[in-house]
Amino acid sequence: MLLVEALLLKALAIPLLARIAWVDFTAQKISNRDVLLLLCLGAGGLLLLSLQSGSWWDMGLSALAGLLLFVALFPFWALRKIGAGDVKLMAVMPFLIGGSSLVLFSMLLLVFALITVMVVKTPFMLPEGAFRLYVQHMDRKGVVPFGVPISMAAICTLAFLIYKNLVLASSSG
Repeated sequence: MLLVEALLLKALAIPLLARIAWVDFTAQKISNRDVLLLLCLGAGGLLLLSLQSGSWWDMGLSALAGLLLFVALFPFWALRKIGAGDVKLMAVMPFLIGGSSLVLFSMLLLVFALITVMVVKTPFMLPEGAFRLYVQHMDRKGVVPFGVPISMAAICTLAFLIYKNLVLASSSG
């Protein structure tokens, strides 16, 4: 039964991640409230899974990965290369995703980040209209909404984890 609650917490994080991506894209802001809510959802899900499995390895790995990401990305924030919201969002991702799925998340993040940079740096490939003008505006300002690829990678990873757990649960009886 704990698996169902953990999956529900992961599913509740998906619309919040979509909201974070949209707000970051439109306003270049990631609120602390949203990041803390993601942290609570992720830590709650990890706690439930740890209680079910009897192993605290994933919880410890997630805490270590979150701390490591925060420490590694903090200098980039200090140099104004990345926003503070992006740093906090990345530090929360290991709690939301779980330590065992960080490789999948990292690969998806790389793909979505490359797509985002390509769209921002080559807006002439986009259709005419407001979207193209907005991307050109971001390019002139030197702003890249990194919360969008982080959120997209997390949504895809969470969807995969939910699907995998549901298939595993239904096949085991």
